[in-house]
Amino acid sequence: MTSPIRIAYLTGEYPRATDTFIQREVAELRKQGFEVETCSIRQTGAEHLVGEEQRQEAARTFHVLKACTKPLTSLRAHLRALAQPARYLRTLRLAWKTSPGGIKPTLYQLFYFAEAVVLADHLRRHKVQHLHNHIAKASCTVAMLCHEVSGIPYSFTLHGPDIFFEPIRWRLDEKVARASFVACISDFCRSQGMSFAARAHWDRMHIIHCGVEPNRYAAIGARQGNHLLFVGRLAAVKGVPVLLEALKSARGHRPDLQLTLIGDGPERAGLEAEAKALGLSGAVHFVGYKSQSEVAETLKSVDALVLPSFAEGVPVVLMEAMAASLPVITTRIAGIPELVEDGLSGHLVPPGDVQALEAAILMLLDNPDAAAMGAAGREKVIADFDIQQEAARLGSLIRGYLNGTPPQDKRPEVPE
Repeated sequence: MTSPIRIAYLTGEYPRATDTFIQREVAELRKQGFEVETCSIRQTGAEHLVGEEQRQEAARTFHVLKACTKPLTSLRAHLRALAQPARYLRTLRLAWKTSPGGIKPTLYQLFYFAEAVVLADHLRRHKVQHLHNHIAKASCTVAMLCHEVSGIPYSFTLHGPDIFFEPIRWRLDEKVARASFVACISDFCRSQGMSFAARAHWDRMHIIHCGVEPNRYAAIGARQGNHLLFVGRLAAVKGVPVLLEALKSARGHRPDLQLTLIGDGPERAGLEAEAKALGLSGAVHFVGYKSQSEVAETLKSVDALVLPSFAEGVPVVLMEAMAASLPVITTRIAGIPELVEDGLSGHLVPPGDVQALEAAILMLLDNPDAAAMGAAGREKVIADFDIQQEAARLGSLIRGYLNGTPPQDKRPEVPE
């Protein structure tokens, strides 16, 4: 019998309430037979551990910064790395080379170098064969440096949108060049990555969707015809102020209209005050973070999910809503049209357009075929965004690149 492949997952914070798709991916890879060591740069705040699944994952996760603050742990890691002085110095040079310039950013690069050495030591002791990173910013810099100092191959999932705002600062070109492969969450995402990667590396950029468990959302409850749902971080980029204004206008036609917002963030207090100022206190309900199970339960009884974001990758919450046979209203940006087909599974509106958002809300709630739109959305998720299939595609990439027989297709086939 062949031994299972030992891989590690790295993100800035794991697990988090806002990144449950990573947790699902890890779980599916374990089901495939991979041994997955989860690693996180920082310890996750208690507010993100909203379910027993996440508390268990947090307890088994290696925290890089915590290990770095232990003098003996850090010293031993650097001494072991110095057994290969040329590799150690080459990694230090790479950290310096990929600094965006300036005293503070360069100092951060040295911190990333120190973290990479400690992480590499941990991975070697656990006999990890491959490192995979999610989110191509600081934690991916650590992954790249870890690869350089240890020789352990790495890959990363490219999401966006924020990495595409500062691709030069985060040296996306170097990360793509040194990775075994890049898993892009959409064709739009891949095209943005290709804009900054050398052409020689384009064929190592594959499409692996984030995904959900459709069966978790199969049950449908009673819908009342007047209840909208938003799920996400309460930050400006999610467009919640636009949603509040559209809701106020829409209530002129539908006075019973209600909105529940699941999530938290830096602008919650301001948004609550804004809702009150708009006269929406009785119609808008801020309920904070909820577990995956609680979100799934809420999706059974609302009438539409509304996500009026200004910048996104391909939002997992849209997949969850569509898997729950729920029509969605969202913005025509980035990779979203690869998931939501306007008029078939929901409505796409221009970002920042209050009138268009109001019109879409009223159109959907008055649509006698809304249930058919929800059914179409569920079919799309089952076909293209099932986490079991997507993790299988990712697993095939990991195995293929480790074995020297990488898949040639942009979007790998699901292994039989």
